[in-house]
Amino acid sequence: MDLSDPGQLGQRILARQLDEQISAGFEVGRRLRVLDVGLGRGVQALRLARAGHRVTGLQSDPDLRELFEKDLAEEPEGIRERVRLVAGGSEDTGAHFLPGTFDVVLCHDGLIQARDPGITLAGLARVLDAGGLLSLLIRNDAALAMHPGRSGDWDAALAALDFPERTGSALRLETLTRGLAGIGTPLRQWYGVGIFGSDDCPAEEEKADRMLAAEERAGRSDPYRSVAAMLHVCGARGGAG
Repeated sequence: MDLSDPGQLGQRILARQLDEQISAGFEVGRRLRVLDVGLGRGVQALRLARAGHRVTGLQSDPDLRELFEKDLAEEPEGIRERVRLVAGGSEDTGAHFLPGTFDVVLCHDGLIQARDPGITLAGLARVLDAGGLLSLLIRNDAALAMHPGRSGDWDAALAALDFPERTGSALRLETLTRGLAGIGTPLRQWYGVGIFGSDDCPAEEEKADRMLAAEERAGRSDPYRSVAAMLHVCGARGGAG
């Protein structure tokens, strides 16, 4: 990924956080079995395949599957051989995969879209092997007013302040932490993603590097991570790692 390209900052931050958790949970050089649920354009899936891991993508949207297949076709044969694409939604892991099939499960979009996040979460944990890593990306419902507030859109900020209480969001960090503990995949670490309000990187390499450094440092620090647009939440199956 090129940091100078707009829209890449969030993926770059997510990649660094994910690599940190993989390094903490698995021996160096181990080739992992990875499932990416709701993989979208498959940025992380392709990155992990390039690193030597075997990756399965689960995607229900045929248009997104087609886009991913086009991107995959541009990769060398050795990388293409390590990637498998399956048609299905985030609720369908049990229909496609046996328990304990994967070492790492990514769900960076599917949980937000799920009809029942609790059932989806249990299905994700079920296909994780003992000691496996579950990586989730969720909207930070506790800080929805931050972006419109910074933009001066006060009507939207006021509406966002009411949103979590009005909907009883199932994806607030404290709720998700309890859910992870209940399915035997307790929280290991959480980060903020998108703290300073923009996913666009400046064209100048030095400024882009400094922006990345600021986002990365803030994403692991209180109180900054608590007001991020998104939260990257990582659990370990069986508490190992």
